[in-house]
Amino acid sequence: MSGSDEFIIVGRVGPARGVRGHVFVEPWTDVPDERFALGAVLRTEPETVGPLTVEEATSASGKLVVRFAGVADRPGAEALRGTQLLIAASSRPSLEDPDEFYDTELIGLAAVTVDAVDLGPIRDIVHAAGATYLVLDADGQDRLVPFVRAIVPTVDLDAGRVVIDPPDGLLEL
Repeated sequence: MSGSDEFIIVGRVGPARGVRGHVFVEPWTDVPDERFALGAVLRTEPETVGPLTVEEATSASGKLVVRFAGVADRPGAEALRGTQLLIAASSRPSLEDPDEFYDTELIGLAAVTVDAVDLGPIRDIVHAAGATYLVLDADGQDRLVPFVRAIVPTVDLDAGRVVIDPPDGLLEL
């Protein structure tokens, strides 16, 4: 992507629906009504496909159905399948709770222990079974660290790091 802003994926185009250019969209956002509202302009990956402007958004059997401007038939809709839909990260609303973070803010931060031992960068965030885990790239091996204040007492976005106070044995698993 060109430009200085970071972009995040908010959905992926699925199969065509019908013959008039509609597609199913798998939303990857908490606010699909906002992201796929009439007139919303979305960047794309691959970049050559877009940008795409939402001309219509409805639901069918609980699934999001979108028609983009300039896509008027099934072959045009089928050509979009697999396209990732993106927005500028800066367009997300600010989080009011100082203990909440967007996943994209955490990925890439350096993880260190309270004793300043480097644990490697945060490679990913996993949300599973009602919990959130930081995935650390520790010497080429993934280490899952529960993202709770007792274990991760400090997140310093400005310094680009998180401080981890692991209980005995956590990093040996």
